[in-house]
Amino acid sequence: MTLQALFDAFNGKRVLVLGDVMTDAYLHGTVNRMSPEAPVPVVDFAYQEQRIGGAGNVALNLQALGAKPLIASVIGQDQAGEQLLQLFKEAQLNVEAMLCSSSRKTTIKTRVLSNSKQLLRIDTEDQHDLSAQETQDLKAAILQQLENGVDGIILEDYNKGVLTSEMIHWIISEANQRNIPTAVDPKKKNFLSYQHCTLFKPNLKELKEGLGLTFDYTSNSAALDNALVELQKQLNNQFSFVTLSEHGVQLYDGQKHHKQPAHIRNIADVSGAGDTVIATASLCLICGAQPQLIAAVANLAGGLVCESPGVVRINKQLLLEEALQKLS
Repeated sequence: MTLQALFDAFNGKRVLVLGDVMTDAYLHGTVNRMSPEAPVPVVDFAYQEQRIGGAGNVALNLQALGAKPLIASVIGQDQAGEQLLQLFKEAQLNVEAMLCSSSRKTTIKTRVLSNSKQLLRIDTEDQHDLSAQETQDLKAAILQQLENGVDGIILEDYNKGVLTSEMIHWIISEANQRNIPTAVDPKKKNFLSYQHCTLFKPNLKELKEGLGLTFDYTSNSAALDNALVELQKQLNNQFSFVTLSEHGVQLYDGQKHHKQPAHIRNIADVSGAGDTVIATASLCLICGAQPQLIAAVANLAGGLVCESPGVVRINKQLLLEEALQKLS
């Protein structure tokens, strides 16, 4: 499969994104003085903005690559939830499987910025697991989407309670029965609950914490190889894909380790890079790309978004041009 054919194959793929959605709020201002009340800066407020965050940012990246993402989540029945739904509507994202609950609050991560530098973050959130009724309702909404046809499923875990152990086991079982590939972006709490998923993508810190390992990758790359082999033994998954920050990525397919070094870039902001990587890798997987190509294209995508400040979605044309230049 050529790179152009692969990128063309992204178009129209229906991908269900199940996980924790949230609002990323930004308060912009400038600092010219310190407070006389405490040793803290005074921010002269200029303006604020709100963006789709969490699993929603994965959906935005899928959309930017030409796919048709479907969001499945539970948010609060509150003003923040209404505002978030409006953001999804403006982005033309499918929210038929997104539910509102009076017993939860919508997650908001508020960042205070001065000259594009973050001074403070304030989190408003619930982290308790979904109730039995919320779980049942979400399953019903997801089943409707599966009946309508889904090409792939991404499980995006931010430890906010949507991806419980029960939900994880259920959705992977449903997907495997339908031969739908599943890709996982995990967190520590349910790290080893994703049994029999297709692609599992932790970062290096999550991998070491999840397996209870301590090693220095830069001085002992064999330790990473061994960790990925051990991970595969415990999860019975098909692909294990670890992101290594400035050292690139590595994908293990059960037989071979595919290593991709990071490309030289002018890094502005690493925020959201993991969302871009999982979205890109998932589409490559769904479209039948070989393991080496999955790792290479996703690696490029993650690096490309780091050249822009803030959380940004991938530019498909720029990614294709860079892939043709560096991978052909």
